[in-house]
Amino acid sequence: MAAALLASGCSTVRFAYENADAYLRWKAGTYVDLQGDEADELDERIDELHAWHRKNALPKYAHLTHEASRRFADGVSRADLDWGYDAVRGQARETLRKAAELAAPMLDRLTPAQVAQIERRFAEENRQFRRDVLRGSERERRRKRARFVIDRLEDWVGKLSQAQVERVREYAERMPLIDEFRERERRRLQAEVLAIIRARQAQARLPEQIANWDRGREPAYVTALGAWRDQYFALLVDIDRSLSTEQRGRALAHLRRYAEEFETLTAR
Repeated sequence: MAAALLASGCSTVRFAYENADAYLRWKAGTYVDLQGDEADELDERIDELHAWHRKNALPKYAHLTHEASRRFADGVSRADLDWGYDAVRGQARETLRKAAELAAPMLDRLTPAQVAQIERRFAEENRQFRRDVLRGSERERRRKRARFVIDRLEDWVGKLSQAQVERVREYAERMPLIDEFRERERRRLQAEVLAIIRARQAQARLPEQIANWDRGREPAYVTALGAWRDQYFALLVDIDRSLSTEQRGRALAHLRRYAEEFETLTAR
Protein backbone atom coordinates (compact mmCIF):
# COMPACT_ATOMS: atom_id res chain seq x y z
CA MET A 1 0.00 0.00 0.00
CA ALA A 2 2.70 2.46 0.99
CA ALA A 3 4.63 1.89 -2.22
CA ALA A 4 1.51 2.33 -4.34
CA LEU A 5 0.59 5.54 -2.57
CA LEU A 6 4.02 7.10 -2.85
CA ALA A 7 4.29 6.16 -6.51
CA SER A 8 0.91 7.70 -7.28
CA GLY A 9 1.85 11.29 -6.50
CA CYS A 10 0.41 13.71 -3.98
CA SER A 11 -2.57 14.66 -6.10
CA THR A 12 -3.95 11.11 -6.16
CA VAL A 13 -2.97 9.78 -2.72
CA ARG A 14 -6.48 10.14 -1.31
CA PHE A 15 -8.12 8.54 -4.34
CA ALA A 16 -5.64 5.64 -4.34
CA TYR A 17 -6.09 4.96 -0.65
CA GLU A 18 -9.87 5.13 -0.68
CA ASN A 19 -9.89 2.56 -3.50
CA ALA A 20 -7.14 0.30 -2.13
CA ASP A 21 -9.72 -2.27 -1.02
CA ALA A 22 -11.02 -2.65 -4.57
CA TYR A 23 -7.46 -3.00 -5.85
CA LEU A 24 -6.70 -5.71 -3.27
CA ARG A 25 -9.83 -7.65 -4.24
CA TRP A 26 -8.82 -7.52 -7.88
CA LYS A 27 -5.23 -8.48 -7.08
CA ALA A 28 -6.29 -11.45 -4.96
CA GLY A 29 -8.44 -12.62 -7.85
CA THR A 30 -5.38 -12.85 -10.09
CA TYR A 31 -3.94 -15.50 -7.74
CA VAL A 32 -6.92 -17.64 -6.82
CA ASP A 33 -10.55 -17.94 -7.87
CA LEU A 34 -12.93 -17.49 -4.95
CA GLN A 35 -16.70 -17.77 -5.24
CA GLY A 36 -19.73 -17.50 -2.98
CA ASP A 37 -18.98 -17.54 0.73
CA GLU A 38 -15.23 -17.53 0.07
CA ALA A 39 -15.50 -14.31 -1.92
CA ASP A 40 -17.68 -12.74 0.79
CA GLU A 41 -15.14 -13.70 3.46
CA LEU A 42 -12.33 -12.21 1.40
CA ASP A 43 -14.27 -8.93 1.16
CA GLU A 44 -14.71 -8.88 4.93
CA ARG A 45 -11.04 -9.55 5.60
CA ILE A 46 -9.89 -6.88 3.15
CA ASP A 47 -12.27 -4.40 4.76
CA GLU A 48 -10.82 -5.31 8.17
CA LEU A 49 -7.27 -4.83 6.89
CA HIS A 50 -8.16 -1.47 5.38
CA ALA A 51 -9.78 -0.30 8.62
CA TRP A 52 -6.81 -1.51 10.68
CA HIS A 53 -4.39 0.23 8.32
CA ARG A 54 -6.26 3.53 8.51
CA LYS A 55 -6.28 3.45 12.31
CA ASN A 56 -2.81 2.06 13.00
CA ALA A 57 -0.54 2.72 10.01
CA LEU A 58 -1.64 6.06 8.57
CA PRO A 59 -0.93 8.08 11.74
CA LYS A 60 2.60 6.65 11.68
CA TYR A 61 2.95 7.57 8.00
CA ALA A 62 1.99 11.13 8.84
CA HIS A 63 4.49 11.29 11.70
CA LEU A 64 7.26 9.77 9.59
CA THR A 65 6.60 12.12 6.70
CA HIS A 66 6.64 15.17 8.97
CA GLU A 67 9.93 13.98 10.45
CA ALA A 68 11.34 13.31 6.98
CA SER A 69 10.49 16.85 5.86
CA ARG A 70 12.17 18.28 8.97
CA ARG A 71 15.33 16.29 8.32
CA PHE A 72 15.33 17.04 4.60
CA ALA A 73 15.00 20.77 5.16
CA ASP A 74 18.39 20.76 6.90
CA GLY A 75 20.13 18.52 4.37
CA VAL A 76 20.17 14.73 4.27
CA SER A 77 22.86 12.68 6.00
CA ARG A 78 23.59 8.98 5.85
CA ALA A 79 22.08 8.68 9.33
CA ASP A 80 18.84 10.24 8.02
CA LEU A 81 18.68 7.73 5.18
CA ASP A 82 19.31 4.82 7.53
CA TRP A 83 16.51 6.14 9.78
CA GLY A 84 14.10 6.34 6.82
CA TYR A 85 15.05 2.91 5.53
CA ASP A 86 14.54 1.29 8.93
CA ALA A 87 11.28 3.16 9.53
CA VAL A 88 9.75 2.09 6.22
CA ARG A 89 10.81 -1.52 6.74
CA GLY A 90 9.31 -1.47 10.21
CA GLN A 91 5.99 -0.22 8.87
CA ALA A 92 6.06 -2.82 6.11
CA ARG A 93 6.59 -5.62 8.63
CA GLU A 94 3.61 -4.52 10.72
CA THR A 95 1.25 -4.35 7.75
CA LEU A 96 2.46 -7.60 6.19
CA ARG A 97 2.05 -9.41 9.50
CA LYS A 98 -1.51 -8.12 9.90
CA ALA A 99 -2.40 -9.02 6.31
CA ALA A 100 -1.02 -12.54 6.77
CA GLU A 101 -2.95 -13.00 10.03
CA LEU A 102 -6.18 -12.08 8.27
CA ALA A 103 -5.52 -14.16 5.17
CA ALA A 104 -4.17 -17.27 6.92
CA PRO A 105 -7.50 -18.91 7.90
CA MET A 106 -8.65 -18.76 4.29
CA LEU A 107 -5.34 -20.03 2.98
CA ASP A 108 -5.53 -23.04 5.29
CA ARG A 109 -8.82 -24.02 3.61
CA LEU A 110 -7.69 -23.76 -0.02
CA THR A 111 -8.15 -26.83 -2.21
CA PRO A 112 -5.22 -28.40 -4.07
CA ALA A 113 -6.62 -26.91 -7.28
CA GLN A 114 -6.63 -23.42 -5.77
CA VAL A 115 -3.06 -23.82 -4.51
CA ALA A 116 -2.09 -24.88 -8.02
CA GLN A 117 -3.63 -21.62 -9.28
CA ILE A 118 -1.34 -19.65 -6.98
CA GLU A 119 1.67 -21.64 -8.13
CA ARG A 120 0.84 -20.93 -11.79
CA ARG A 121 0.47 -17.23 -10.99
CA PHE A 122 3.88 -17.19 -9.31
CA ALA A 123 5.39 -18.83 -12.40
CA GLU A 124 3.76 -16.23 -14.65
CA GLU A 125 5.09 -13.39 -12.51
CA ASN A 126 8.57 -14.91 -12.57
CA ARG A 127 8.51 -15.01 -16.37
CA GLN A 128 7.44 -11.36 -16.40
CA PHE A 129 10.24 -10.48 -13.99
CA ARG A 130 12.80 -12.07 -16.29
CA ARG A 131 11.40 -10.20 -19.29
CA ASP A 132 11.30 -6.85 -17.49
CA VAL A 133 14.45 -7.01 -15.38
CA LEU A 134 16.90 -9.63 -16.62
CA ARG A 135 16.58 -9.15 -20.37
CA GLY A 136 19.35 -7.27 -22.16
CA SER A 137 23.06 -6.83 -21.79
CA GLU A 138 24.71 -5.54 -18.65
CA ARG A 139 25.17 -2.14 -20.31
CA GLU A 140 21.48 -1.97 -21.24
CA ARG A 141 20.44 -2.91 -17.72
CA ARG A 142 22.68 -0.24 -16.21
CA ARG A 143 21.24 2.37 -18.58
CA LYS A 144 17.74 1.31 -17.60
CA ARG A 145 18.63 1.64 -13.92
CA ALA A 146 20.03 5.13 -14.46
CA ARG A 147 16.87 6.20 -16.29
CA PHE A 148 14.69 4.80 -13.51
CA VAL A 149 16.60 6.67 -10.78
CA ILE A 150 16.60 9.91 -12.78
CA ASP A 151 12.85 9.68 -13.31
CA ARG A 152 12.16 9.04 -9.62
CA LEU A 153 14.39 11.90 -8.50
CA GLU A 154 12.76 14.25 -10.98
CA ASP A 155 9.34 13.24 -9.65
CA TRP A 156 10.46 14.76 -6.35
CA VAL A 157 12.78 17.65 -7.17
CA GLY A 158 12.01 18.56 -10.77
CA LYS A 159 14.45 18.66 -13.67
CA LEU A 160 17.95 17.50 -12.72
CA SER A 161 21.00 19.47 -13.78
CA GLN A 162 23.50 17.89 -16.14
CA ALA A 163 25.92 17.40 -13.24
CA GLN A 164 23.22 15.64 -11.22
CA VAL A 165 22.36 13.39 -14.17
CA GLU A 166 26.02 12.48 -14.58
CA ARG A 167 26.25 11.59 -10.90
CA VAL A 168 23.31 9.20 -11.33
CA ARG A 169 24.94 7.64 -14.38
CA GLU A 170 28.17 7.19 -12.45
CA TYR A 171 26.23 5.38 -9.73
CA ALA A 172 24.49 3.16 -12.29
CA GLU A 173 27.83 2.17 -13.83
CA ARG A 174 29.35 1.20 -10.48
CA MET A 175 26.47 -0.29 -8.53
CA PRO A 176 26.36 -4.07 -7.97
CA LEU A 177 23.93 -5.83 -10.28
CA ILE A 178 21.73 -7.80 -7.89
CA ASP A 179 18.83 -8.77 -10.13
CA GLU A 180 19.87 -12.43 -10.40
CA PHE A 181 19.94 -12.55 -6.61
CA ARG A 182 16.50 -10.94 -6.56
CA GLU A 183 15.12 -13.59 -8.89
CA ARG A 184 16.42 -16.44 -6.73
CA GLU A 185 15.08 -14.69 -3.62
CA ARG A 186 11.62 -14.42 -5.20
CA ARG A 187 11.61 -18.13 -5.92
CA ARG A 188 12.79 -18.98 -2.42
CA LEU A 189 10.02 -16.97 -0.80
CA GLN A 190 7.38 -18.33 -3.16
CA ALA A 191 8.44 -21.91 -2.44
CA GLU A 192 8.30 -21.31 1.32
CA VAL A 193 4.85 -19.74 1.15
CA LEU A 194 3.51 -22.56 -1.02
CA ALA A 195 4.93 -25.18 1.35
CA ILE A 196 3.20 -23.49 4.31
CA ILE A 197 -0.13 -23.34 2.46
CA ARG A 198 0.09 -26.96 1.29
CA ALA A 199 0.80 -28.08 4.87
CA ARG A 200 -2.22 -26.03 6.06
CA GLN A 201 0.02 -24.20 8.51
CA ALA A 202 -0.68 -20.64 7.40
CA GLN A 203 -2.23 -19.59 10.70
CA ALA A 204 0.68 -21.02 12.66
CA ARG A 205 3.57 -19.92 10.47
CA LEU A 206 2.68 -17.44 7.74
CA PRO A 207 2.56 -14.14 9.70
CA GLU A 208 6.05 -14.65 11.08
CA GLN A 209 7.34 -15.82 7.70
CA ILE A 210 5.87 -12.87 5.80
CA ALA A 211 6.88 -10.23 8.34
CA ASN A 212 10.47 -11.51 8.25
CA TRP A 213 10.78 -12.02 4.52
CA ASP A 214 14.52 -11.27 4.64
CA ARG A 215 15.47 -14.19 6.86
CA GLY A 216 17.25 -17.03 5.11
CA ARG A 217 18.74 -14.98 2.29
CA GLU A 218 21.89 -16.08 0.52
CA PRO A 219 24.91 -14.61 2.32
CA ALA A 220 26.21 -13.32 -1.02
CA TYR A 221 22.90 -11.53 -1.58
CA VAL A 222 23.06 -9.92 1.86
CA THR A 223 26.58 -8.67 1.07
CA ALA A 224 25.54 -7.38 -2.36
CA LEU A 225 22.51 -5.61 -0.90
CA GLY A 226 24.68 -3.88 1.65
CA ALA A 227 27.06 -2.68 -1.08
CA TRP A 228 24.16 -1.51 -3.23
CA ARG A 229 22.59 0.40 -0.34
CA ASP A 230 25.91 2.06 0.51
CA GLN A 231 26.31 3.30 -3.06
CA TYR A 232 22.69 4.37 -3.42
CA PHE A 233 22.71 6.30 -0.16
CA ALA A 234 26.01 7.95 -1.14
CA LEU A 235 24.32 9.03 -4.39
CA LEU A 236 21.36 10.50 -2.50
CA VAL A 237 23.62 12.43 -0.13
CA ASP A 238 25.57 13.85 -3.09
CA ILE A 239 22.38 14.79 -4.95
CA ASP A 240 21.00 16.42 -1.81
CA ARG A 241 24.11 18.59 -1.46
CA SER A 242 23.73 19.75 -5.05
CA LEU A 243 20.03 20.67 -4.90
CA SER A 244 19.04 24.17 -5.84
CA THR A 245 16.71 26.18 -3.62
CA GLU A 246 13.89 25.48 -6.06
CA GLN A 247 14.57 21.73 -6.12
CA ARG A 248 14.66 21.45 -2.32
CA GLY A 249 11.51 23.54 -2.02
CA ARG A 250 9.65 21.31 -4.47
CA ALA A 251 10.62 18.12 -2.59
CA LEU A 252 9.70 19.67 0.76
CA ALA A 253 6.31 20.68 -0.60
CA HIS A 254 5.71 17.09 -1.72
CA LEU A 255 6.62 15.70 1.69
CA ARG A 256 4.39 18.16 3.50
CA ARG A 257 1.46 17.44 1.20
CA TYR A 258 1.89 13.71 1.82
CA ALA A 259 1.78 14.32 5.57
CA GLU A 260 -1.37 16.41 5.20
CA GLU A 261 -3.02 13.74 3.03
CA PHE A 262 -2.19 11.01 5.54
CA GLU A 263 -3.64 13.09 8.37
CA THR A 264 -6.81 13.77 6.38
CA LEU A 265 -7.23 10.08 5.57
CA THR A 266 -6.65 9.12 9.21
CA ALA A 267 -9.48 11.41 10.33
CA ARG A 268 -12.05 9.86 7.99
